[in-house]
Amino acid sequence: MKTKQNRRDFLQKVGIGAGALLIGNTLLAKESSPKAQSPSTQKFREEKLNLSTKWDKTFPKSSKVLHQKVTFHNRYGITLAADLYLPKNPSKDSKLPALALSGPFGAVKEQSSGLYAQILAESGFITLAFDPSFTGESGGLPRYVASPDINTEDFSAAADFLSLYPNVDSSKIGVVGICGFGGFAINAAANDPRIRATLASTMYDMSCVYANGYFDKENSKEARNKKRKELADQRLKDYKSGVYALAGGVIDPLPSDAPEFVKDYHSYYKTPRAYHKRSLASNGGWNRTSMLPFLNMPILTYSDEIENAVLLIHGEKAHSRYFSEDAYKKLKGKNKELFIVKNASHTDLYDKLDIIPFAKITAFFKQYLV
Repeated sequence: MKTKQNRRDFLQKVGIGAGALLIGNTLLAKESSPKAQSPSTQKFREEKLNLSTKWDKTFPKSSKVLHQKVTFHNRYGITLAADLYLPKNPSKDSKLPALALSGPFGAVKEQSSGLYAQILAESGFITLAFDPSFTGESGGLPRYVASPDINTEDFSAAADFLSLYPNVDSSKIGVVGICGFGGFAINAAANDPRIRATLASTMYDMSCVYANGYFDKENSKEARNKKRKELADQRLKDYKSGVYALAGGVIDPLPSDAPEFVKDYHSYYKTPRAYHKRSLASNGGWNRTSMLPFLNMPILTYSDEIENAVLLIHGEKAHSRYFSEDAYKKLKGKNKELFIVKNASHTDLYDKLDIIPFAKITAFFKQYLV
């Protein structure tokens, strides 16, 4: 009796009526007070970010488009930084299709995604190249964290921003993900029907490569448990030190026996071709513990349920080609396509304008968004 009285006293104290249940330490309320049901009147305020005011891209500025820095926020309250590219002299009475772009994994918007965005804006799209949460000029703490959930959410947050932007037709929004963000783009399309067309360029499936290793050579319980043990130990070290250890970016100096694809990464991230001071791959890399959620949360689980259009492009000679081939096998419907670029490597599709099939990409988005 005393226990029941204590529970009733507790429920009355927190303002919950007799219709509520207390199971263990979990409170299940059948009816909440009017005050609890009232929506919050506090408007979300974005973090003030320190955005560069100079053209610090790894590619030249186009005279054919307009450019401006913008910010937007995701549903976790993280403020993201982006470059908005606008076609010059669009009709004031017309609404344009729009694209949100990000990637590669460990890159910033001043590198490959910005290049894609600028070129696609020249073709008549409003484009938004953004830094993922926790990286580049975007907000979020701790820094340099990758997340299968939040990095997927970043694309939907970009769709939120574009849907409300003047001159954007909110029914004609697509996304472009490069490398690891190709996987996140497909994952976002599986969860967000507003994304009408998706391009995954030179795609990586980050949950697959972290959980199974390259070419599935570590696809075993024993191998994953070994990683989990190492990462659990790293968590404790980070907690104790108060500092999140970094995994390291692209290796430098480059060993003479490095695999060809590592040499390709070095050529892109560590040389004047595309080095950028804010790029994780160009510098210290992601937090070591960023791998943890990818071991437990496959990102492409429901990709077979995507009803809207998807185009995957990949280099014929890319070490990562199998990621796109495996992803394509799971996609359903006649509006899905895998396009292989002859003689191209993984990083050729980052910035090689004579290799990236922009005519194919533009035709795809015009077919499904215009």
